[in-house]
Amino acid sequence: METRVGISGMTCNHCIASVTEELMELDGVEIVTIDLNKDGISTASITSGMALDPDKISDAVTEAGYQVVSNNA
Repeated sequence: METRVGISGMTCNHCIASVTEELMELDGVEIVTIDLNKDGISTASITSGMALDPDKISDAVTEAGYQVVSNNA
């Protein structure tokens, strides 16, 4: 199952690493890839073996210091 979320505030590879680390800690997450858009909304694609709770995704991104602005979970 793939979930895509838009994230604001990301500008560099360190941002990607921080968000990826937090998302990988969620139960069921297998792969996280992030398409960085320094001037706008970056997109995280999260592959998991089960449906993910949108609130937990948002909490993980917030913990990394960023904000989810769109979520199709």
